[in-house]
Amino acid sequence: MIDQRRLPEVLEIVSYHSHAEVAQAIKGMVVRGAPAIGAAAAFGLALAGFESRAQTTRDLLADMEAAASTLKASRPTAVNLAWAVDRLMATAVRLSVSQPADEVRQALLSEAQTLADEDVAINQRMAAHGAELIAHGDTIIHHCNTGALATVDWGTALGVIRTAWEQGKKIHVLVDETRPRLQGARLTAWELEQYGIPYEIISDNMSGYFLRSGQAQKVLFGADRAAANGDVANKIGTYMLALAAYDNSIPTYAVVPTSTIDLSLAHGGLIPIEERDPAEVLDIQFQGERVAPLGAKARNPAFDITPNRLLTGIVTENGVVYPPFDLNLPMFVK
Repeated sequence: MIDQRRLPEVLEIVSYHSHAEVAQAIKGMVVRGAPAIGAAAAFGLALAGFESRAQTTRDLLADMEAAASTLKASRPTAVNLAWAVDRLMATAVRLSVSQPADEVRQALLSEAQTLADEDVAINQRMAAHGAELIAHGDTIIHHCNTGALATVDWGTALGVIRTAWEQGKKIHVLVDETRPRLQGARLTAWELEQYGIPYEIISDNMSGYFLRSGQAQKVLFGADRAAANGDVANKIGTYMLALAAYDNSIPTYAVVPTSTIDLSLAHGGLIPIEERDPAEVLDIQFQGERVAPLGAKARNPAFDITPNRLLTGIVTENGVVYPPFDLNLPMFVK
């Protein structure tokens, strides 16, 4: 996988040889983005099957259950991770009834690859639906990173932007830095460079200015989990951006595959929010000097919840879902 911690300065491909290493890569944000995490976890679980020395399917399943727990614990908010792991475990359980352990191992690798291939096709379908919402001449504010780096390929919200650009629409992107880890400034800007799409980086607290002054016509972001009522958990700062857009009547869309929609949760308040190391906030430097005083403390929630009332629509691979989300979302999740 690409080590996303090193971009944009260095494009480095890293390899892992155990499911524990994959879990640590997910936790440490070598790989990030809900769909990409899901695919990484799927391959990690397939890898666990080959790590296991079990000769019987019963023993293999026991080893894989332990590996599944390790992978699921690596990051709690993105539902794709658990979804992918559960999908592979269901395959393992089903095949263990009639197939020997080695056949189960090979089937799991095949299933992980199928999941990854499906993600690319899903992203492209989602992007086609979303691109219809983008008008020629639009300036779009985008938060975090939702491109090919955050998925197996193509992207969710950034995939929509890429598709609109390739359709010939003249668009411009205002890229939120996305503090504290700066996924927008580091990753989204890097991807837009590759595609040749014009952009400018803005700090997160500038979005309200551009929305109020009429310099942005759309807001797009992804989500790591969407609840049954349309509340979405996304990278910290999304809520404030959506509030400013709503106050200025700017259309705001979350772009999410249906694998990210968790119909088992009635509302966003039930979504677990990951708190990360305060050092991500405190260790930021300005012109080579530390920003925060030594001994300072910080809070670092990685996500926030954007209430469904702030969203114009939710773009999925099966079409665009509009309010009331609690009634309409289930019809799009197949």
